[in-house]
Amino acid sequence: EIYEVYFRDALECVRALFAEPEFARHIITKPERYYTDEDKTMRAYWDMHTGKWWWATQRQLDRDKLGGTVVPIIISTDKTQVTLFRGKMAYPIYLTIGNLPKEIRRKPSQRGQVLLGYLPTTKLDQVTNASARRRMLANLFHASMREVMSSLKKPGEDGVEMVRGDGVCFRCHPIFAAYVGDYLEQLLVAGVKYGECPICEVPRDKLGDSATQYPFRDLEAVLKILAIADDRPADYLQACKHAGIRPIYRPFWDDLPYSDIFLSITPDILHQLYQGVIKHLVSWIKSAYSHAEIDARCRRLPRNHNIRAFMKGITGLEKLTGQEHGDIARILLGLIADLSLPNGQSPARLVKATRAMLDFLYLAQYPIHSSETLDLLEDALQRFHDNKSIFEDLGIRSQWGLPKLHSLRHYRQAIERLGTPDNFNTEYTERLHIDFAKDAYEASNKKDEYPQMTLWLERKEKVLQHQKFIDWLVTGRPSLEILNPLETQMARICLPKNPSQKQVSFQDLGEKYGAVDFRSALAHFIVEQNQPNLNRSELDIEATFVHFLFQQVPVFWKIRFWSEDFPRFRNANTYDVVHCRPSYSSKRDSRVTVPGRFDTVLVSDGDPHDGPRSIHHYRVARLRTVFILPSSGRELLPAGRCPSYLAYVEWFTAFPAAPDPVHGMYKISPAYRNGVRLSSVVPLANIYRSVHLFPIFGPSVIRK
Repeated sequence: EIYEVYFRDALECVRALFAEPEFARHIITKPERYYTDEDKTMRAYWDMHTGKWWWATQRQLDRDKLGGTVVPIIISTDKTQVTLFRGKMAYPIYLTIGNLPKEIRRKPSQRGQVLLGYLPTTKLDQVTNASARRRMLANLFHASMREVMSSLKKPGEDGVEMVRGDGVCFRCHPIFAAYVGDYLEQLLVAGVKYGECPICEVPRDKLGDSATQYPFRDLEAVLKILAIADDRPADYLQACKHAGIRPIYRPFWDDLPYSDIFLSITPDILHQLYQGVIKHLVSWIKSAYSHAEIDARCRRLPRNHNIRAFMKGITGLEKLTGQEHGDIARILLGLIADLSLPNGQSPARLVKATRAMLDFLYLAQYPIHSSETLDLLEDALQRFHDNKSIFEDLGIRSQWGLPKLHSLRHYRQAIERLGTPDNFNTEYTERLHIDFAKDAYEASNKKDEYPQMTLWLERKEKVLQHQKFIDWLVTGRPSLEILNPLETQMARICLPKNPSQKQVSFQDLGEKYGAVDFRSALAHFIVEQNQPNLNRSELDIEATFVHFLFQQVPVFWKIRFWSEDFPRFRNANTYDVVHCRPSYSSKRDSRVTVPGRFDTVLVSDGDPHDGPRSIHHYRVARLRTVFILPSSGRELLPAGRCPSYLAYVEWFTAFPAAPDPVHGMYKISPAYRNGVRLSSVVPLANIYRSVHLFPIFGPSVIRK
């Protein structure tokens, strides 16, 4: 039987990416080392060129042929369903190069990844023997991939001239460096059996062992075994079984120069963490606690930006996406921080294990890692292993042979070798399925679709390429030095052009917005700006003499904050939004009153962007209103010291010296002085961003 593989010339795809004019200023052609200390003992890692693989490959290449430029090839494969009901599948292959910064590779709009081809999606149902079917499918995959990658072998060894987008010529060596895929794809590519690690030689029954460090799989030994497939087939099968690999005939990577398939397997935030370990952790917690209690706590969490409201709870949810598991992870620790176990056992170990895994989850997504943060990453994983026995004591787990949990042990090595995990997240390729598989299939007549899909995509690419040229002409033919800037300047604080309400009286601010001490707080702010050296008692006295010629101020209900760190993190490429709006009637039904929302924020004791600041330079406050002073109010402030926008906030107590030793969060409470809630007027610029507070629920919450 004949199976068709649709693919492009991989070398020409690499040439096209390397020669793209919009990428010219961003192309990286040499490895670099960065350090975070003056003694150069603490390495920093982010893009591929900061990792150890590029350095080692460049040295090896220079020994063989001096002066070459490494072009790291990143390949990803993933099956996807292109129809909703009929189960029609596509098996696209994507290619990109490590010379492009991750800011380009992870954005589909930059077109830094190209569709290399489509692999066969047959299930070989005509083969009745399951073992033979699996072996044949693996051989079909590798035979197809060998054809797809064949054009890269000789250029990888000898080099080939490539012209960068600015006209500079390099002798490039395209070298297979990284493979991106989920666990099943990793096993298929590496030729390893299900339930085992595709990177190291850990036995299947030792996957949960956190004390022993097992060596990486030996590529040279595997290649020697693969070499006897034709001459001694009986010995070959036995040798493959002994080495823990599948009897694959000529895997596509066996003759690719300077490549090690086992060390090319990359971390996968989506499938290993969100859809793997976090999914397991949530199910274990649901088994440990009362479902009704967990769901009741979900319903009572305060609203906040980027915090999903699970009004029906989380225990009944099924078939969740990675995004939904991310939403649950944000609130998970707050749900169980003070929740007692039903059988009377201490929940300390369970809370510590949850905190440790969440620490690992968020540390792993750092856009830049250093030797110090990698130590913290390993410490978080070790803390989880130190406390995971609670799940055994509760009868939830009896063994820990989870390949995705074991894979976390390889994150440090992978980061030091290839850069941070956000270089290789499968979320990026999942998004590419829409453009390169689903939309293309919809454009076909659904019969003999692949020739139509490839033709449609080819024409679409030409149209987009021509559109880029037209845009370049229209914008005045800008030089390559300013073309395609990756960093855009965003205003740190963004408000609507016009106030949400043009005039709100001081009385309404107290009754509807909760700014009960607005007049006094504003008077204190004005005195403090005019006489900053007064002590508290003097300030209180002087504030009583401030007289306002106005009784109303314009207010804003929604404020957006931006930090340069936001776009570096997963699903954080939008503004942070803070609300301070009183209750109002619903537009759908005027009889329904929508409750007011006054978010909590993190307020700095100075300019929040003066430099690195610890948590103790901030304080939590509830934002009651944001307003601007009328002209008569601005006259009360010294010239040049009148902020454009002011905020009335109610304070919480300062952060304690150390967080709670069990759940690792800081405990704060509303701040009072002489029985009166502490409040102030502060410049809006002092607010750094929103902050979400978890209530201290106690043993249980009211179900109704």
